[in-house]
Amino acid sequence: MSLKTTEAKLYYALYDFFEAEGFRLLMDKKQFRKNTPAGFTNIIFSVSEYEKENDAWIEVHIGCRNDQVEQIAQQFLNANLVDFRSDVNTIIISTGKYNDVNYFRYKIQNDEDLTDACESIKEFMQLSGFGFLASITHVGDIDRILNLMPQKSSKYLYNQVHRCFKGIVAAKLNNSPQFDRLIEIYRSYLSKFGNDVERANYDRLVAYLKYYGNN
Repeated sequence: MSLKTTEAKLYYALYDFFEAEGFRLLMDKKQFRKNTPAGFTNIIFSVSEYEKENDAWIEVHIGCRNDQVEQIAQQFLNANLVDFRSDVNTIIISTGKYNDVNYFRYKIQNDEDLTDACESIKEFMQLSGFGFLASITHVGDIDRILNLMPQKSSKYLYNQVHRCFKGIVAAKLNNSPQFDRLIEIYRSYLSKFGNDVERANYDRLVAYLKYYGNN
């Protein structure tokens, strides 16, 4: 199967399953998405070419967007183009990494493989995925996930510099008593792993947050 055929069959096979849970297919964004009062939760599919012609890998990510966090954080992050900022996830993790199996993907060589992959995806969502997505719809959830262990890398974001920005925004919005402590922890991380622009933008963000009133 070609990559486009694999994608089309994948979305067709999963359409009714996700629609029943309130998710709509956004084929151009390669995901199923469900709006929440704070933003959205989503399941994103990445279909890539395998070694053999017409074979494919499928990788699945789940996550959420919190509009309030992103509207602040994106003003101080240079990595995302303005046109794509409304689609940026606040939290995103692959199903493999969620289960502590790094680099897990489904190998698709024929229709039987695709059917098995879809059944596995459905099982994961029913056992873990939908529950996880329901648990990350509020800013307090973002604060908890990103800031519970601030000295360690978070598996819920691939870019740890972005974690510093989003984590400190979530802490402020959630009125976290750890806000001042987190400022210094993330500043220390950026002093080691960030560049000059990122460190300057972080200091600008912190100055902004200290005078920010969450109405």
